[in-house]
Amino acid sequence: MRVVIQRVSQAKVEVNGTVTGQIGAGLLIFLGIENADSQEDIDWLVHKIKHLRIFNDEQAKMNLSLLDVRGEVLIVSQFTLHAKTKKGHRPSYVHAAKPDIAIPLYKAFISKFKENFEQKVATGQFGAMMKVSLVNEGPVTIIIDTKNKE
Repeated sequence: MRVVIQRVSQAKVEVNGTVTGQIGAGLLIFLGIENADSQEDIDWLVHKIKHLRIFNDEQAKMNLSLLDVRGEVLIVSQFTLHAKTKKGHRPSYVHAAKPDIAIPLYKAFISKFKENFEQKVATGQFGAMMKVSLVNEGPVTIIIDTKNKE
């Protein structure tokens, strides 16, 4: 799994002009799922994201986690995170999981995130053409790949 995490003061996702998910301060998580992903990737990634210290403390130092600040979460599926651009000019998505693999893992990721998490967890719509709006705080943008554990 590969994610791009953005610390936001607000974010929302729309499908066909209808808001499907909206949050205040917290994290916008773009989630890319590949064929080799499993529940182990989900467990590791959700724990990492919840405890990642990327929110400012009283001294304006990034020292607080999502749990500490009681931030909200917006999860948006994004297969293009697995684009391969080495050859030519058209990205290849051969490593991005097809819906029969990706949808159950996407739903499992959302369910796992909601476990022991009291704040709002909103989502986009898997496979839809979405419009995502956000106000990135910082800006803070973090990329994590479960295969590299970084």
